[in-house]
Amino acid sequence: MKLSKMAQSSTLEDKSFVLLLVLVSLAFFWVLWPFYGAVFWGAVLAILFNVLFLRLLKKMPQKRTLAAFITVSGILVLVILPVGLLSALLTQEAASMYQRVQSGDMSFSRYFQQIYNALPSWITGMLDRSGLNNLGLIQERVSESLTKGSQFIATQALSIGQNAFDFFVSFFIMLYLLFFFLRDGGALSLRIKEAIPLEAEIKRNLFSKFTTVIRATVKGNIVVAMLQGALGGLMFWFLGIHAPVLWGTMMAFLSLLPAVGAAVVWIPVAIYFLATGSIWQGALLIAYGVLVIGLVDNVLRPVLVGKDTKMPDYVVLVSTIGGMSLFGLNGFVIGPVIAAMFMAAWDIFLKARQDETVEPPPA
Repeated sequence: MKLSKMAQSSTLEDKSFVLLLVLVSLAFFWVLWPFYGAVFWGAVLAILFNVLFLRLLKKMPQKRTLAAFITVSGILVLVILPVGLLSALLTQEAASMYQRVQSGDMSFSRYFQQIYNALPSWITGMLDRSGLNNLGLIQERVSESLTKGSQFIATQALSIGQNAFDFFVSFFIMLYLLFFFLRDGGALSLRIKEAIPLEAEIKRNLFSKFTTVIRATVKGNIVVAMLQGALGGLMFWFLGIHAPVLWGTMMAFLSLLPAVGAAVVWIPVAIYFLATGSIWQGALLIAYGVLVIGLVDNVLRPVLVGKDTKMPDYVVLVSTIGGMSLFGLNGFVIGPVIAAMFMAAWDIFLKARQDETVEPPPA
């Protein structure tokens, strides 16, 4: 009887402790939630630049603090400052475009009317037969959408300016955590692995997949998108198109979506050039978009991403859009990472089930 009571007491204590552990963990995440973006990007940058930190640590052993400080300084100069400068230019151009649209200096309806008037008769006849001849309604809808987009960007830029204190606090927290993630990341990762109640092989596979996906998502997707946006913005600047930084940023964001791509931006501009008589500008933009912008994705992405982290395009598309709807701009990375971890966890589960169903060989 005593043994039974002791077993029941031990089970109750274990369940109570697990419940306490869950509640305390949820409360801790609730406290960190206002700065989840700073924590997330601090961890992402630490994973990406851990190789640089380890190389510095080899040259200066027993000086982990100095190696971490030099790595953070390099990240600040090479990554964060250029992104800040680009954000300032983007904010300025978005506000300028919104003012031009509001004042009527830039009219998307006029651009569509010019394209429609330049179309050959057989195309306009086909549009009439298919019920797409209500050009005024199409112009109104497209103009309204583009105006709302410009207004949204300008509003977000104004909001960032008004909440500058919160932004700088989050930025400081990110740099602070980045330093400690680099310096003490190995020990912290080991403690997390030991605390997770899973088999060692499963934990090793999941952590390896998480690290690989983070590096592949940022290096492969974001770097390729930034390069495509930069190349597109440079050509728009060369052709004298207004707000090249804004259009280049839009191409970079759209190139993150496999089914969309940067062509959604530059193809209509090329059509406008051809329809309005600017033949060489339109031909140059088409050739540049196909041979330069388009080939960047086909050449660099397999090199940077690799085959191990390749996900179907529809999974990347849905997870990216879903991640953006839940987490904002951070969802460009969080969404695909969650999708990749979901696929990795189920692959491990299915493999374990298959190993269990395999009958042992006869003696």
